[in-house]
Amino acid sequence: MGWPDCVMVNGGWRSSVRFLFLFCLCCLLAVSCSRSTPDAAAPSRTNRIVLGTAAPTVSTLDPADAYSIFSGNLLYNLGDRLYSYKLGTSELQPQLATALPQVSTDGLTYTIPLRQGVLFHDGTKFDAKAMEFSLQRFINNGGSPAFLLSDLVKSVQATGEYELTIQLKKPFAAFPSLLAFSGLCPVSPQAYEMKEGSFKPDTVISTGPYKLVKYGTDQIRLDTFEQYWGTKPTNQGIDIQFFSSSANLFNAFRTGAIDLAYQNLAVDQIRTLQEGATAQKWQAIAKAGSGIDYITINLKSPPLDKLEVRQAIAAMMDRPLLEERVFRGQIEPLYSLIPATLNMKDPVFQAYGDGNATKARELLTQAGYSETNPLKVEFWYRSNVVNDQWAALTLKALIKKRLGNLMQLDLKSIESTTAYKNLDKGVYPMFLLDWTPDFLDADNYIQPFMECSKGSVKTGCEAGSSFLQGSFYYSDRANQLIDQSRKELNPDIRKQIFKELQALLGQDVPFIPLWQSKDYLFAQKWIQGASLQITQKVPFWTLQK
Repeated sequence: MGWPDCVMVNGGWRSSVRFLFLFCLCCLLAVSCSRSTPDAAAPSRTNRIVLGTAAPTVSTLDPADAYSIFSGNLLYNLGDRLYSYKLGTSELQPQLATALPQVSTDGLTYTIPLRQGVLFHDGTKFDAKAMEFSLQRFINNGGSPAFLLSDLVKSVQATGEYELTIQLKKPFAAFPSLLAFSGLCPVSPQAYEMKEGSFKPDTVISTGPYKLVKYGTDQIRLDTFEQYWGTKPTNQGIDIQFFSSSANLFNAFRTGAIDLAYQNLAVDQIRTLQEGATAQKWQAIAKAGSGIDYITINLKSPPLDKLEVRQAIAAMMDRPLLEERVFRGQIEPLYSLIPATLNMKDPVFQAYGDGNATKARELLTQAGYSETNPLKVEFWYRSNVVNDQWAALTLKALIKKRLGNLMQLDLKSIESTTAYKNLDKGVYPMFLLDWTPDFLDADNYIQPFMECSKGSVKTGCEAGSSFLQGSFYYSDRANQLIDQSRKELNPDIRKQIFKELQALLGQDVPFIPLWQSKDYLFAQKWIQGASLQITQKVPFWTLQK
């Protein structure tokens, strides 16, 4: 901005003092006029960290009701759990517990020793009674994630000042992993009540390294908790800035207006930021995430009731092509419902190949199809998920190129909310969907898909997980194996059980796994300690300028 835009000097003023005064004033105004935007090269001297995101605004932070990915991220930093994961690994370790649980021989009773010397953000002492209250409130208040415990837990009781005993309704070997769920952090009994439907969406009073000081639709502020029992944060606090679009988040990060960018950037934006990181303009942290994308197949919908048809479709899925053409390397090909980051995985769908036209043609011929009698099937995707649309279009073009008219996909789309409401009604022959687990264990990638609580081979699944997925898959053997896996505490034996379950998945093809998500965190050059966990969490306490 030029000088005349700031002030006009009258030539009739002859006093040197007045001239000097106006000269200084003009300089001051000129400088102030030029500072409308932050200087990207000069970050704030304070050690507060600004993290930007285009994730949907968090509607609640009450641990008993919060059930979104980003709210889980915040609760991860605002609270502690009985168990957590060692940073950078999938290794479960005690947090508010002091050891892994003692489990009764029938697998129903878990006795957990608790840490002493822990305080809530309001100064209340943490003990077994407080943990009992918190877990019972999680169940009884009936929030969105309440089913995680209500379907499983019979009772929670403080059996000592620092000893908690949990009785299960049925054995569940993955229970310690479930206890690492972000919403299972304790809350102060002095600040919350146990009453159905009673929640505090704008309050978190837990035991974590940060405390909530501002909750808004566009910004959330966290301050460090000075009386935290564990490792203290290396920063003075975190400011979460919500952006209305990925473009706004992208631009804010590139101009240095924020320190970190996380979640909901578009594929091209991520690619551009990765190129910038290669040029050492900033940092890019990538991690194989816990989310997966897959096709659910309706086994009650002809011609998908024919095994050869499902297997032929599986053979034509070309994961490396999707990785290259649609996602620009921002996914990892997936060959089982259990992702590659868990040691229980067995990539059974590699046997079908990728875009294997020879195998698909052979299977379709066995099923009675030909160029004059082609396979025609509807392929549904979510209209509000751009990547799903591009994936569906790419797969259709691939099949047309390699199989001609022999296999024809009829692409159809519908908005997510409507799709999820109608899955169990059997209206979709095939649907491209995604899944984010509630806890990090092979069970949460198998049971929610393959289990059926009511049904038969003749009728298909009439109630249970595969019914809700819109697959209607029923297998006596799968049900037996899932039940065995939940009772078995020996990890080597569990691994063999999940190996057989995945073999059934590859043989019967009620679902086709496609890709495993990658998570990205971008940090400015002046930020240290930025990392991503396999659970899609960002530990705030390691960040510093």
